[in-house]
Parts: sequence; C-alpha cells; structure tokens
Amino acid sequence: MKPILTLLIPLLILTACAPASTPTSDLFPAAGGLSQPASFTPAALAPTETQTSTPLPPTATDTATPTPTPVDSLKAAVAADKLVCRYGPGANYLYLIAFNKTTPLRLIGRAAGNDWVLVENGQQDCWVNSQFIEVKDGDPDTLRSVYPDGFKLIVSPYYGPTTVLSAAREGSEVTITWMEVVVSPGKYENEAMFPYLVEVWVCRDGEIVFDTLGSRVPFITVTDEPGCAEPSHGRVYIQEKHGYAGPAEIPWPGHE
Repeated sequence: MKPILTLLIPLLILTACAPASTPTSDLFPAAGGLSQPASFTPAALAPTETQTSTPLPPTATDTATPTPTPVDSLKAAVAADKLVCRYGPGANYLYLIAFNKTTPLRLIGRAAGNDWVLVENGQQDCWVNSQFIEVKDGDPDTLRSVYPDGFKLIVSPYYGPTTVLSAAREGSEVTITWMEVVVSPGKYENEAMFPYLVEVWVCRDGEIVFDTLGSRVPFITVTDEPGCAEPSHGRVYIQEKHGYAGPAEIPWPGHE
C-alpha cells in the first residue's frame, strides 16, 4: 500500500497547480484582456437610428403659396397724361371716355388673364389698362375677376350675331372662320374701328392668357400652345359704334 500512496501524492500536487480554463464571449473580450476573439465582427452590431434615418420629403403645405383674399375695390389715380377708358377690357373695344393725369379712380374688378381693370364711372363703368395707373392701397391682382363672367358688353340694336364656320388647328396655330356680316360705314366709331372683335383665352408659356383681337375680314389666326391644364376657348363679336352683337362661341380644337 505505501508505494501506491507515494505515486498519488505527486499527481494530486500537479493537478492542483494547473491553470483553470476561462470561457470567452463572441462579442466582448475576456475579462481583464486587451485582445478580442477572432470571431468578433463590429459590423455585425445593430446599426443605430441615426445611421438609417432618411429625412421625409416636404409636404404640400410646406411650399404652398397662400391665395390672396379678393377685394371689392381699390383706390387709384391716372399716371399717364391721358388714359382712355373703354367699353371692354382691351385696346380694340369701343371708346367711352378719357381721364386726365392724376384723376382719382375707384377700381371695382379685373379681367381674368390680362392687365385691364374695371373703373366705376357713373351709369357706364369702363375699362383701363392697369399699367397706366397708380394704385394707392393694394394690388390690382387682388380685385375680383368680373370678366368674362360678371360684366356684359353693351348690346348693338342694329346687328345680330355671326356664326363661326370652322376652327382648324395646325400645330400651335388655330385659324377661325365665321360668316361675314357687313357693317355699314356710318356705324363705324372711327376709321380705325374693327367690325369684328375676337376674344380668346389661349395657352402661352404654360398659362392661359386673355387676348382681344380685331379683324376687318371674317377670319383670323391665333397662337395656342400646348401645356396648359385648362382648355383654351374663344368667341367672336360684331362691333359697331352703338355696341356688340353676339357672341358666337368658337368650337375650339384640342391638341392631338
């Protein structure tokens, strides 16, 4: 029995002195150590919120331009030496009166699509080009739109309306033809008066603009470009010094 005891004692001593094994983690270094296990990969960590967040696009309300509230009237004064006030919102309508420079005006409406504004003028209101007036208390664009809806041209007691015969498009050009109506020389306001007045709302540079055109023959060609959200349209009047006959609506051709 003694030799066996002698062999076991040195074996127990060696076992007690051997270092114990220390487990390691897949993500963190062993406690007290400076190196990481070979399996540690920082890219495997979950990304933070700031690494993946994307700014939201601006909403429509961020860039929307507020629509000005329409006003019923504005004060103004004539800035030109003489300013003609006409029966309609354009240079080809009949003449009513001329205002001298600095004449005070009360503006009560505007035409949709051009620069003409309606002036309060007793029994017969009339139209002036806003480029030749000085507005005292606001912007003419804030006036209520009263043309073509809300204002009627004076009616001729001598002539009836014409009839539009055709409206043909070739690219951006539209040619309109109507039935001839002969206005007698005695019914001309002056030698420069056009017997036919054509009103058109056409597309120019992506916007609908209002234009008034005069003609001495029963046809005319106008430019109407593509690219507007609203449809173009127009109408033809017979014009004589006492008023207007019509209108005759134009069957406006669309863009192919």
